[in-house]
Amino acid sequence: MFTVPLSTNCCIVGGGPAGIMLGYLLARRGVEVTVLEKHPDFNRDFRGDTVHPSTLDVLHELGLLDRFLKIPHQTVEAVSGVYGDYPFQAADFTRVPARCRYAVLMPQWDLLNFLSDEASCYPNFKLLMRHEAINVIRPDSRVTGVVVRGPNQTDFELNATLVVGCDGRHSATRTATGLELIETGVPIDVLWFRISRRPSDPEDVLGNVNYGRVLILINRGDYFQAGLVIAKGSYPDIRERGLDEFRQTISRIAPYLAGCVDELREWNQIKILTVQINRLREWWRPGLLCIGDAAHAMSPVGGVGINLAIQDAVAAANLLAVPLLQGRVTPRLLAAVQASREFPARVTQAVQARAHGLLEKVFRQPGPAQAPWQLKLAVRIPGIHRALGHVLGIGVRPEHVEKSGIPRSVRRLSLFSAAAGAAIGFGAAFALIRRRRAAASERRRGGALEHPRHSPAAALAHEQIQAADRRSAYGMIIPI
Repeated sequence: MFTVPLSTNCCIVGGGPAGIMLGYLLARRGVEVTVLEKHPDFNRDFRGDTVHPSTLDVLHELGLLDRFLKIPHQTVEAVSGVYGDYPFQAADFTRVPARCRYAVLMPQWDLLNFLSDEASCYPNFKLLMRHEAINVIRPDSRVTGVVVRGPNQTDFELNATLVVGCDGRHSATRTATGLELIETGVPIDVLWFRISRRPSDPEDVLGNVNYGRVLILINRGDYFQAGLVIAKGSYPDIRERGLDEFRQTISRIAPYLAGCVDELREWNQIKILTVQINRLREWWRPGLLCIGDAAHAMSPVGGVGINLAIQDAVAAANLLAVPLLQGRVTPRLLAAVQASREFPARVTQAVQARAHGLLEKVFRQPGPAQAPWQLKLAVRIPGIHRALGHVLGIGVRPEHVEKSGIPRSVRRLSLFSAAAGAAIGFGAAFALIRRRRAAASERRRGGALEHPRHSPAAALAHEQIQAADRRSAYGMIIPI
């Protein structure tokens, strides 16, 4: 019979991509892990579902890739779009330095179910569905666990060496500990909905720009997951104008959907995503770490949210698995996780903010769109598609799964020491050669060319050279 634990090595709050991946990574290293997920399942639509090549590399390093790719999915080798009546290609994944030179489109619940099933093979992994962390336990300056509300509305305390907040952009763990959030203004929201896809509809066109709107279409096989990008705060006005005008807007942007827009009969078929870009000034407190959207909420631009969350989980597991087993998770280690992942998050957010500025210009042109000359010129730059494919598919400073129990920072120090020792050894060898050449030159200038046994001066010089050889030989033995 399954029993709810009252203590654990690592309590992960939130069963999204960051939380489930971190739970799996720690469990395979022998750490006792408990993941809390407040919902009864993962089946929530209109969430990120793009798995980029860098994340597929992580799955390969874990030996999971072949099984993962057996799940029904679509592959995308290039990102393309239509601006008015001008089709263009933006990013090409076919030349990225990765095992899989494509992105995978898969419902997020399939990814989470797959990872949680793999993690459940480890007896030290526990996933508690319908269990919500409603507060943290913080008797002094250190977080020592969480207060959990179970499915029968009873509360209990779960003690932990480390609590990791993976509970998204509305993180309860973040709020409970008063971590400072830095907001970046965002000019867009997204209206998500489903609409049928016919066999004759485009397969790879993800972005459609026209009539002051941007329509995102994610191919799900027999339907599109569609997202209409709108100006922030304009949703009430769109609703007031009615569903008929909304359907007409979709038909004008993508005429091939005109025969399917009547499927949208009620506003509850359309979900609004209030887009945010923010980040924590500090991702941690003693005993607590936030990663994923809890640490840095991303825009849907580029579909990189899942991938950044999983990269955060890989970095956290690399640095914290051994300390968790030893029961010594220090603030310095938690700060090291932030130091490893903050730069990629901030660079990505800066790129997204720039893209938002371009979207604002689209909103100011309500008529038929004409592709700007800058776009036509940019897509003709040699290598631009490959470069954009690398930016989207690999990202900034991707993480890799540690194959040893030595944290990456310690391994870097060891590599530095080895390199320094080798440099000193080579330096001593070159000094030895120089001294030998100088002594030989001195003997030639002094006429001491005979064998050391035939001249006292030559014998003395020979003895000095041998002494120098011995000192240099000892100097090359560098302890690492």
